Amino acid sequence: MAENLIHGLPSFDELDVDNRRVLVRVDFNVPLCGTGDSRDVADDTRIRAALPTLRALLERDARLVICSHLGRPKGTFDPELSMGPVAGRLSELLDCPVRLPDEVVGDGVTKLVNDTRAGEVTLLENLRFHPGERSNDPDFARSLAKLCDAYVNDAFGASHRAHASVVGVPGLVRDHAPGLLMSRELHALAKLKDEVERPFVAIVGGAKVSDKLSVLLALVEGLRAGDALVVGGAMANTFLLARGRELGASLVERERIGDCKRVLAKAGARDVRVLLPVDLRCAEGLDSPTSTLVDTIAGVPSTKLALDIGPRTELAFASTITAAKTVFWNGPMGVFENPVFAEGTMVVARAVAACPGFTVVGGGDSVAALNKAGAAAFAAIDHVSTGGGASLEFIEGRELPGVAALAPVAPLDRGDRGDQGDQGE
Repeated sequence: MAENLIHGLPSFDELDVDNRRVLVRVDFNVPLCGTGDSRDVADDTRIRAALPTLRALLERDARLVICSHLGRPKGTFDPELSMGPVAGRLSELLDCPVRLPDEVVGDGVTKLVNDTRAGEVTLLENLRFHPGERSNDPDFARSLAKLCDAYVNDAFGASHRAHASVVGVPGLVRDHAPGLLMSRELHALAKLKDEVERPFVAIVGGAKVSDKLSVLLALVEGLRAGDALVVGGAMANTFLLARGRELGASLVERERIGDCKRVLAKAGARDVRVLLPVDLRCAEGLDSPTSTLVDTIAGVPSTKLALDIGPRTELAFASTITAAKTVFWNGPMGVFENPVFAEGTMVVARAVAACPGFTVVGGGDSVAALNKAGAAAFAAIDHVSTGGGASLEFIEGRELPGVAALAPVAPLDRGDRGDQGDQGE
């Protein structure tokens, strides 16, 4: 089971880090604002999430080497995706200097890292500036491994990717462990699979059924009589279409109608309620300043798009959510970037926050919605996952390469032969 995998991982608390170079893979893939020298971090949620691990290592006198990807550079330097703004924000949050080399690996980086003293911090440049990161190139993994005596993976959000810093390095460094954030993520998500208190309500939103079909099927398999699957967002349109409703000009996936019917049939066979919108806020465009309420039985007019759930749907969704003992939410209920179509998502966010049961929220849009709902709503959630894609794959039952790579194994030869000082081997 999921919990057994977690118990088989090395212990962060037992990792020897005193005066040793510790490479910490984090997920600082944060949104930026501005351009050039005026670039800044627009949302530091992911940076803050890693702070407990980083502070714990600094308190144990580690020589900290942090690495992350940012955006999607194509294996080459892109000044707009430099880690500079991240280093600046991290320095503020840690209240200490953060050194940033001008390349990912190389002689200059090696010297900078080896000169790092206990309690000091270096943040490597964007890992994806090197083509070997995404291709899991063994030589690049060895270059990263030579920079450390111990390795910590605290990047749950990147652990569904078999990239060099995620799966290559831990196989080359004997002393490795999951970070505190990684452990929290795994324990929280394992509770959704192994220790579910019922009724369990799973809320899935977003644009396309095709993006989340596997997780919809996996969730239904884990639900029992009395549980509920709540479906919102544009993906609900295809479910409504599968039930014979007219959706006008709304986004639908006609080729997925059969899949929706399969989900509905599986839920019905398990006596699981599936809640779909009974009314919708509609308009002729995403940027419309006004909306029209449409009953789903009557159907959406041919020129209009369904862009948010309506008030009757909000009431039904909220009452089901607040009565649950376990809630998992991934995906918005509509185009919440436009205030006209944000209320459905805000109602769900407030309902999840008000639920007295165990609540988990995952996915960038859902986290953004929580932030929009206010600090109190955000703080009321038991666990806010930093990894949308990774959390969905975990719930689907897929093996996460970055987690599997942390299992205790004999490390491969890094090719350094101890010439970098104490390598912990």
